[in-house]
Amino acid sequence: MSHPALDPASARRPDALDDRTGYFVVFEGGDGTGKSTQKSRLHKLLAGLPWVHPDQRIIHTREPGGTPLAENVRTLLLESPQEHITPLTEAYLFAAARASHCAEVIDPALRSGHVVVSDRFLASSVAYQGAGRQLGEDLVSRLNAPAVAGLRPDLTIVLDLDPELGAHRRRARQHSVGEDRIESAGYAFHTRLRNSFLAQAAADPVHHLVLDATGEVSDIARTIAQRVQQDLLTRALIKPTASTGPAGPPESRR
Repeated sequence: MSHPALDPASARRPDALDDRTGYFVVFEGGDGTGKSTQKSRLHKLLAGLPWVHPDQRIIHTREPGGTPLAENVRTLLLESPQEHITPLTEAYLFAAARASHCAEVIDPALRSGHVVVSDRFLASSVAYQGAGRQLGEDLVSRLNAPAVAGLRPDLTIVLDLDPELGAHRRRARQHSVGEDRIESAGYAFHTRLRNSFLAQAAADPVHHLVLDATGEVSDIARTIAQRVQQDLLTRALIKPTASTGPAGPPESRR
């Protein structure tokens, strides 16, 4: 399935990535898949890599969030279960938060050659509002196109998990505080969004890494580390060492 805002040919302005010399990696998947754990593991890995430039920065962020405005939207969307928010209103609010996030955080960082690691991005809106809320994945993609302004992750890591197991993990994790508005949606909702994440990954396998979230945490982290290090090597953002291996042929660099 192709989505306008996700398709490599249509998602980029003519100059979109010419001066975005950094690296953008996103963690996606349903709630309870272990994204926070793996994001923390990746943070430790990145902090110890042999960066080419000593001023290289690793920017960790999340969606919705990343800017004061977007964090306020996050509170409204996720932490106000009593609020009645229609699916279309929800989609517009996520897009508004993303517009702020992209313009103020992600785009400037990538243009400065930094690495951005985000917990969720556009694929989540396509999955949650497009498929889960049944607004239509193409509609949500088009709605978000101005917000992302050509930005597309270099790598999207999808942690895949059966929705029933995901719900069990959420209940165990949040027994004292309860689930937020979106986490508390039913099994059919979470099944639709899981299928959407997998379909998006299948449509663009070059920029996706799908991993079974029931695997050992250390094994998942190792697979992610290998992929991210190789990507950084091919972009000449880190130096090759005995542990990272050679950067590969010049023609493989993007």
